[in-house]
Order: sequence, then C-alpha cells, then structure tokens
Amino acid sequence: DTGTVIQVGDGIALAHGLNDAMAGELIEFPSGVLGLAQNLEEDNVGIVILGPSDDIKEGDEVKRTGRIMEVPVGEELIGRVVNPLGQPIDGKGPINTSKTRPIESPATGVMD
Repeated sequence: DTGTVIQVGDGIALAHGLNDAMAGELIEFPSGVLGLAQNLEEDNVGIVILGPSDDIKEGDEVKRTGRIMEVPVGEELIGRVVNPLGQPIDGKGPINTSKTRPIESPATGVMD
C-alpha cells in the first residue's frame, strides 16, 4: 500500500492514498527515513517524521510497513544512547536485544 506526500513542514508530512494505514504504523519515505502514522483522516494521513526531513518533498511516494512502532528493551540498553526508534546513536555499535515493546500500551490500573 503506497501513498503520495502532499505537504511537508515542521517535522510532519501529509500523505494521500494510505487508506488502510493504522494509527502508530511505521511509514517509509523514499530516503529510508521512517515516520509514524498519527492523524488518520478520510482522505489523508498525518505522519510524524522520525529522522532528517530535508530530502522529503511533495510528490514523494511513501509506503506502509505493516508494523506498529516498537522499541527494543532489556539490560542491553542500560548506558546506551538511542534515537526515537531505539537505534543506537552513541557510536558503541549495535544493541543486541531480542525483546521489544510497543511505544503505546494501556496504562496499568490504579488498583493493580
């Protein structure tokens, strides 16, 4: 499923044609930068750009990944610096963890 960028600005892209996009789904731009589908409208989708947006422009084709955004978790992340996608940016190499968690989940009840 693909769509077309119709507007870009302030770290947000608006795309037309992603009719089946899910809230929180990762969307891929041609440069490989990922975005997070947030504002699902009838005829377009608002996408939070999760990386450099300099190369993203009107007319670019974007595609759904079918994945809800999740980040790596575990002891391996202690002392590391990561970007919003959980990718290391501290120059210490990859983070080898097999566990992930969605970025959004139901809150624990007050009485739990």
